Amino acid sequence: MTKLLAVNDVHVSYGKVEAVRNATLDVGANEIVTIIGANGAGKTTLLNAIMGILPLTGSVTFADRQISKLEIEDRVAAGLCIVPEHRELFGTMTVEENVRLGGFRVSRAVAAREEERVYTLFPRLKERRTQLAGTLSGGEQQMLAMGRALMSQPRLLMLDEPSLGLAPLIVADIFRTVSELKQAGVSVLLVEQNARAALEIADRAYVMELGEFVMNGSAKDISGDQRVVASYLGFQHDEQNKL
Repeated sequence: MTKLLAVNDVHVSYGKVEAVRNATLDVGANEIVTIIGANGAGKTTLLNAIMGILPLTGSVTFADRQISKLEIEDRVAAGLCIVPEHRELFGTMTVEENVRLGGFRVSRAVAAREEERVYTLFPRLKERRTQLAGTLSGGEQQMLAMGRALMSQPRLLMLDEPSLGLAPLIVADIFRTVSELKQAGVSVLLVEQNARAALEIADRAYVMELGEFVMNGSAKDISGDQRVVASYLGFQHDEQNKL
């Protein structure tokens, strides 16, 4: 499989505290890869470092190009994009205005085409085009954040906790859309505490604990590992059975 993203021996620190150590992972073309782990394991830190939001040591290659020293804008132009955990929408702007902001780097014709694609993926956003983003539900805001990111035509979309705080039915919609993105040729690097949902749609998975990857493999193999079941899947399964 062709490697779209290759992260090699990456370390990320906050002052003297090393939050991520020896991180090595890759994402192939047309592939969904998930990173699962407890809150505080370093998952978000790693995504932010890959995006250029945080400094790192080590190597990050994207589409056969070393991007470790590139500015964030240049990484976006290369086809790398992130949807952050808190979505970072412009709440006093409309849905349509937020979507169009995501396409400011592409031509008008491309932006128009991508905008229709976003509304096809998320018909609820089309219904709420003129509504202020700050008045949307949590699930609708997540859809908007993803739609805005897709306007830049990313080759790899990094999603940070897309299911956080959302109702189960909305989570199912979000993850179904992530699967559709893969079918449309967009690779996805997914950070998610809902390990069960993430493993159901991912091709491969990495398990992160205390800033390090402790396990990786096919999503099927990881979901069947007894240590993963005990640490990340068993509780979720019990909670779902209570609903």
